[in-house]
Amino acid sequence: MKTINAVISPSRLARLRAAFRRMPDFPGMTVVRAEGSGYHPGKPHAPGVKGELTEYSARVRIEIVAPDDVVPHLLEIIHDVCHSGQPGDGVAWVTPVETFRRLREPLARP
Repeated sequence: MKTINAVISPSRLARLRAAFRRMPDFPGMTVVRAEGSGYHPGKPHAPGVKGELTEYSARVRIEIVAPDDVVPHLLEIIHDVCHSGQPGDGVAWVTPVETFRRLREPLARP
């Protein structure tokens, strides 16, 4: 199992969700509102507290726990839907999941 995390523009979320719904056995996702600022070389930095507070832009972070074999397909969907070639498209990364348990299922005890 792996966790896919992606930080994307909120304007892409509806299209991404629609693309995931077309996928058989989509494992589900968690969506969290976020604000952030990326690395943009050459972009002037606004001085002062007001500049610091307004440099952040609205983003959405999605989290998906999925079997290893579907991770490449999910990443491809995220890239296809969220890529525009412009700064601020977002980022995606994958991390291993050591343990996964559905809380609705009874706990197996020895």
